[in-house]
Amino acid sequence: MPSPLLQRFAVDDRGTHDVYGLGRVIAVEGWIAALGESGSTRTRILGPYAKTTKP
Repeated sequence: MPSPLLQRFAVDDRGTHDVYGLGRVIAVEGWIAALGESGSTRTRILGPYAKTTKP
């Protein structure tokens, strides 16, 4: 079971990634990954989302 200290994202959450900047979550694959959209770029970001923070 994943650690409760890991961030969890849901569809429509906003987040800031160190490389991709501010974006919105458009899909979630459980604890595995989140698909984010920043402008016209879509990126699959793997958990535990160390470089991503919620504003």
